[in-house]
Amino acid sequence: MTDETKPKLLVLIGPTAVGKTKMSIEIAKEFGCEIISGDSMQVYRGMDIGTAKISAEEMEGVPHHLIDIHEPDHPYSVAEFQEQSQRLITEITERGKLPFIVGGTGLYVESVCYGYQFSETGADEVFREEQFRYANEHGAEALHQKLAEVDPETAERLHPNDLRRVVRALEVFHMTGVPLSAQLAPQTKQSPYDLCLVGLTMDRQMLYNRIEERIDLMLSQGLVDEVAALMDKGFAPGLVSMQGLGYKEIVSYLSGEFSYEEAVVLLKRDTRRFAKRQLSWFRHMKDIEWVDVTDSGNFSANYQKIRAIIAGKFH
Repeated sequence: MTDETKPKLLVLIGPTAVGKTKMSIEIAKEFGCEIISGDSMQVYRGMDIGTAKISAEEMEGVPHHLIDIHEPDHPYSVAEFQEQSQRLITEITERGKLPFIVGGTGLYVESVCYGYQFSETGADEVFREEQFRYANEHGAEALHQKLAEVDPETAERLHPNDLRRVVRALEVFHMTGVPLSAQLAPQTKQSPYDLCLVGLTMDRQMLYNRIEERIDLMLSQGLVDEVAALMDKGFAPGLVSMQGLGYKEIVSYLSGEFSYEEAVVLLKRDTRRFAKRQLSWFRHMKDIEWVDVTDSGNFSANYQKIRAIIAGKFH
């Protein structure tokens, strides 16, 4: 299949707080896009502040998909995201619009861009339970270290707090003897789409400053109340969603494990590390046209660079 006959797919990636949301709306309005959220946390209802979820006003009438589709106790997976995105890309294309994935969850976005075949490796519930127990007893970092020993590449890409994916990667290795990274590596050759991949990047220190400012804003918007409300509804701290960035740290504060100040320091540190991991993941991806948006005050100039890339690719 040549690029001319493949469905078009526009993708905007970049680390947290780099400015993807605002940029995506301008792009979508100009190029007639419908946006598919490429964020593994924004699927959850009631988790708005901590995920920096786009508001209805900010959408400016641009249709958005895969936001608020599940309760926080749903175990959302990359395979489900891939299946839903593939269906949406077809439907959006049939409506005469341009499908546009925007997000920072590297594996999710990449799985769609390159049509990963997820191994049908079954489950070993006993092994899985053992790993979760190990993490409870020795900490998430210790479990992450176990993964680093058998599959350093996947370990580098996964946050230690992302217990479900860390356990799954260990389980795949346990059942097949082949690291997950080795199973995915041969698949990244060809995209089923006529792909335009744009990445936003900026000076690392400036990005870290923006992350800290964003967290201060989330706290002033009521992040603690949001997490408390989820706990009151009975969503357990061990859920994948509640282990997400911004939720795990505040749960620890509300449970009396940390003071408020300690939880905030931890949240800022974990988010900086997450951004670093995102960038490291994206560096492994090919075909990305990078745009440096360090001069974030000059939105219009940055937008024009991106516009030129998209117009050049899709004529």
